[in-house]
Amino acid sequence: MALPTDSINTVEHKNLATRLLSIAEEAAAQIAAQKASLKKKKVEIIAIGSSTGGTEALSRVLPKLRPPLPPVLIVQHIPVGFSKLFAERMNKECVLNVKEADDGDIVKPNSVYIAPGGLHMAITKVGDMTKISCHMGPKLHGCRPAVDVLFHSIARYFTDGSAMAVILTGIGHDGAKGMQEMKKQGSPTIGQDEATSVVYGMPRAAFELGVVDRQYPLDMIAAAIMNRAKSNELL
Repeated sequence: MALPTDSINTVEHKNLATRLLSIAEEAAAQIAAQKASLKKKKVEIIAIGSSTGGTEALSRVLPKLRPPLPPVLIVQHIPVGFSKLFAERMNKECVLNVKEADDGDIVKPNSVYIAPGGLHMAITKVGDMTKISCHMGPKLHGCRPAVDVLFHSIARYFTDGSAMAVILTGIGHDGAKGMQEMKKQGSPTIGQDEATSVVYGMPRAAFELGVVDRQYPLDMIAAAIMNRAKSNELL
């Protein structure tokens, strides 16, 4: 016997309500999963890459950083000799300790290590200690030091999302692939926005690769770094 039209409509409405409820529950589950994934690990190391316009950008970011902060490792495309002078100037202007990195340095909190011009900088782990390796090696993307060398090494040793990657102004795409590897390990990532970049090359490459969590104007980068490192949240 055929069901009355009213009964058919009632069944359809119930089926629709069931489907909508299922969709809502699935969406809620996805949001919960996303929130769970955003429960950040404490940041134990910060890596920054920059090139054209980078010394000026770093000069505006580093003096704003305040302890307590984990070690900060920086690869700036810079000629031999100038990295030491730049590190010495930054050390005078910053609350954190700033130095040109030496091969074998054991990284310490509240300290900034700038890659020497003409040498790649990477990290290794010895027990609980993180050590810096400065070495020649072939140029990468035509650069030595190269940001990707540092980022890839950090992705190798910090596999639990406890590292942070920051990409600032610069020509080319150095750092994008390394940031991608860090992102795969759960690392939070920050990029400088186009409006404040001298050259929106390196930040663009990382952003278009889909591995930048947030982009900020230059004057907000320091606050974003500290907020993530200290409160486990991005601005």
